[in-house]
Amino acid sequence: MFKRLLRIYHTLKYLKPVQFYFRGFYFLRNKIFGNNLKFVSYPIDKKSDLPLLEFPKSRVSYKNIADFEFLNFSKKFKSFRNIDWNYFEFGKLWCYNLNYFDFLLQQDLSKEEGLKLINDYISKAEVLKDGLEPYPISLRNINWIKFLTIHHISNKKIDSFIYSCYLHLLKNLEYHLLGNHLLENAFSIFMGSIYFNDEKLYERAKRNLKTELTEQILDDGAHFELSPMYHHILLERLLDSINFAKSSTEFEDQTFLDFLSKKAEVMLSWMEKMKMSNGDMPLLNDSGLEIAKSADALIEYAQSIGVTASENTILKSSGYRKYKSPNWELITDAGKPGPEYIPGHSHADIGNFILYNNNKPFIIDPGISTYEKNGRRNLERSTEFHNTVVVDAKNQSDVWGGFRLGKRAEVKILKESGSYLKLSHNGYKSICGDHIREFQFSDTLITIQDVLSIGSRNCSAIAYFHLSKSIKIVDKGTDEISFDNGVIMKFANAISIDVEKYNCPDGFNSYITCDKLAVHFNKSLETQIF
Repeated sequence: MFKRLLRIYHTLKYLKPVQFYFRGFYFLRNKIFGNNLKFVSYPIDKKSDLPLLEFPKSRVSYKNIADFEFLNFSKKFKSFRNIDWNYFEFGKLWCYNLNYFDFLLQQDLSKEEGLKLINDYISKAEVLKDGLEPYPISLRNINWIKFLTIHHISNKKIDSFIYSCYLHLLKNLEYHLLGNHLLENAFSIFMGSIYFNDEKLYERAKRNLKTELTEQILDDGAHFELSPMYHHILLERLLDSINFAKSSTEFEDQTFLDFLSKKAEVMLSWMEKMKMSNGDMPLLNDSGLEIAKSADALIEYAQSIGVTASENTILKSSGYRKYKSPNWELITDAGKPGPEYIPGHSHADIGNFILYNNNKPFIIDPGISTYEKNGRRNLERSTEFHNTVVVDAKNQSDVWGGFRLGKRAEVKILKESGSYLKLSHNGYKSICGDHIREFQFSDTLITIQDVLSIGSRNCSAIAYFHLSKSIKIVDKGTDEISFDNGVIMKFANAISIDVEKYNCPDGFNSYITCDKLAVHFNKSLETQIF
């Protein structure tokens, strides 16, 4: 009981007062007064046509009539009338995706099919559950507005439903969560304000966007939750907002447009800096395959609306560092797990790294496959699931409950130069002192030094290296391993080297069996990769 209370204390002590207030306020309000969607009729003559540019197409998730596929799970309903918008058999995230309506923007969906789906959804408004939560409302309204604008559809019933959802959203803004959720709320309201020519919505959204973008976009351009996947998602939303703002004749606010554009420029620059040379998005923290738009697609979209990346971005405040040579590309994580008060997408992975050889993945961060609160989710956030050191089978930081983070490691960058980085963290201070990791990078050799500052033979330390699915081991000695791509890894002071199998996520709810190295050592380990 005491350990549980201590964990809860270390989890809650970082939260902001506003999170406590709104969690309590919403709970009591909903219990006493309820929180039902109230339908209002919107006067359609207030709207104006928006000459918007094309938007990036969505991945195909609507396969056929009433047939959907999200997160590698498929469900075909009998007909339009039988679509269950509360379908929960595949979990909450699948149901969320069903309610986002992202499929309205896929390449092959017709205007008529899209309208059937929208009208069916509205006809079932009284029984909707997850779809009336603030986050799905935010994303669905954006997708509906884009669809209606692209097809020049003016429909009072649909517009009234969208507007009613915005009024509901305004009463349920996600101040209890903050972070990307509150930012998505603001992006959606901003686009809705331009679509409806609504000054009150516009001023509210502008105020929230100024506050949240100022806080959430770091000096080096990273989104502060430090997930490349969410960075891509939020960058697309920011570009959408710029697209809407440029099309508006009602709200011509050059100062605010310049503010949005500058944030987009630094976000673009960070994304370009972080993407691998073959275009891959690094799967750091909560990042998975086939969720966000690719870097190349976002760069093309930005250029189409006149936004270009800032020059000379240096990775700094995000904690990520990147080193590149003709044959090698390495990204390492020398930053804290994430923002203290919203660490739900953070992992226990200080010192983690990704390594590509000749533009192909060699040592990878496996990424994620689920948001369900289960053992798999806990594993994918754990130190063991990353390319760093585990001591006594413990996590550096206490990841738990799917999206919780209790007592957390503090990280320091001790020294760095153009090709050298030395960092430490105190996640194991009660066991073996600080874990100190050094990276020395050159065109032909990568050296990693791991030291436990008060290590002893009583500490069980393991350095993990997760191999890409394309990598095969061709020879294993006592201190050296060679691979089919010609790379050799050599270890000094290793007690033993084990080759283990792991289930590498291949998107959500899909896995490939790959190899990982578990290198056992006591106080220090030197790894050479050449």
